[in-house]
Amino acid sequence: MGFRLPGIKKALFTANQASSKVVDVPKGYLAIYVGEKMKRFLIPISYLNQPSFQDLLSQAEEEFGYNHPMGGLTIPCTEDVFQCITSSLNCQ
Repeated sequence: MGFRLPGIKKALFTANQASSKVVDVPKGYLAIYVGEKMKRFLIPISYLNQPSFQDLLSQAEEEFGYNHPMGGLTIPCTEDVFQCITSSLNCQ
């Protein structure tokens, strides 16, 4: 004699669906939104330790606090500045 728990199966299915929609950021990366058009970039999390990137994070904290309108980290600089900083980090 078995028990039927349809609510649990449905909850697990819903949880799996929700987690499958978040898979677009690979492990070890972080989604960043930059510029007026909020262009999305994926960066390695190792960038978070770099002084030049920490300066960008400080600017983001000053401008947005911890409320980021896109749901991800928003950096208040132009795409050109962001790409210049991240390209220099790629060489390290």
